[in-house]
Amino acid sequence: VQLQAYGGGLVQAGGSLRLSCAASGFTLGTYIVGWFRQAPGKEREGVSCFSKDSGKPYYADSVKGRFTISRDRAKNTMYLQMNRLRPEDTAVYYCAATQRQIIFSQMWSEEEYDNWGQGTQVTVSS
Repeated sequence: VQLQAYGGGLVQAGGSLRLSCAASGFTLGTYIVGWFRQAPGKEREGVSCFSKDSGKPYYADSVKGRFTISRDRAKNTMYLQMNRLRPEDTAVYYCAATQRQIIFSQMWSEEEYDNWGQGTQVTVSS
């Protein structure tokens, strides 16, 4: 099981970026998958995730309405479209996956995810 995240970069506030997470060794739809981020000096936090069973997307309140998670089954790749970026969105972004049977509240906990991508830096300038 491998995840490779890419697409980060430097963008001005109000701009957009799209992160990609290519999965190999497993099929995305059979795992709970999500995006996390870690800003300097802060703990890693959940940003968005997909429910395995329903495929329904969920978002943290801080990004709701600005970020969109999606996946391309043919490419076995997950995306995070980030619009109206803010300086507080600056962080290293990670994609993660787990096969654990977890409830909704646990989907935001990094401890529940067994597989992680390497992280991609997103920097939003003011």
